[in-house]
Amino acid sequence: MIVDIENTTTSKVSKRLAELREDGGVVALTRVLTLVVLTRRENAEDAIAAANLASREHPCRVIVLADGDADADTQLDAQIRVGGDAGASEVIILSASGELTEPSEAMISGLLLPDAPIVAWWVDQLPDQVSRTPIGSIAHRRITDIFTSDHPLEALEQLSRTYTDGDSDFSWTRLTGWRIQLASILDKLDAEQITSVTVETALELPSAALLAAWLRDALDRPVELEPQTHSPGLSAVRFHLPEGDVVLQRPDGSLAELHPVDGPVQRVPLPLRTLQDCLTEELRRLDADEIFGEVLTSGIPRTDLSACTRTSA
Repeated sequence: MIVDIENTTTSKVSKRLAELREDGGVVALTRVLTLVVLTRRENAEDAIAAANLASREHPCRVIVLADGDADADTQLDAQIRVGGDAGASEVIILSASGELTEPSEAMISGLLLPDAPIVAWWVDQLPDQVSRTPIGSIAHRRITDIFTSDHPLEALEQLSRTYTDGDSDFSWTRLTGWRIQLASILDKLDAEQITSVTVETALELPSAALLAAWLRDALDRPVELEPQTHSPGLSAVRFHLPEGDVVLQRPDGSLAELHPVDGPVQRVPLPLRTLQDCLTEELRRLDADEIFGEVLTSGIPRTDLSACTRTSA
């Protein structure tokens, strides 16, 4: 069910939601968290679709703050989605204009689930410091996606400087499959024999930079980012050893190939992760991701990103 409410207030939206929930027999206490989604209007539906699918594992209330026209008359319009139009969640879309355009705690406080964690997700923007924004200051977890920035590696360095426990980014979440496979490879290698590592990647890919920083911290070996103009993403990791290279490469978006020094090539599943995959994983934990924090604050400043940074040349 979809209900549109024009020129309203959050208290009226909350009252209408309670009426819909009572009429439909939906129990609000089954929701385990509130997910606040901050997005541009053109990206709202993709974000809502991902949240609906993720809510099947993490039932939640989704509050979407879609940016509006700051120069228009001050007004708040809302849309409520429940039942089949909201997955295992309740979706409230707030479209504000005029003086209400800037997201604030007051705008959503009356819609938050009582005594439930708050997760904030910036779909397509990176505030200067997410933990100090009005929404970020009340959130237990703060999710960004710096890949959507115009200059992702600059955004990565900014995130490194402003990191606060509870911050997270999809550029790290997209690496979960790679990190699992690489950890498995390293379990079978003598790490002392590794002389250096090369990460082959497309330009301006923050996930590759984070992977390089993670490997550098884990192995205490030089790690080089090598740009590949033919690749749209992260394409290979090469462990250099005296007897030859051990290579994990992904020629397409589903299967990776493990090339040992000796022996046959092995194929392992390594699919590209969807928005739903990343969001579902992020909602599984509400405590700080300590490994991400260490890689971001310690590893990134010691990683040379210049080879994969676009220039005007």
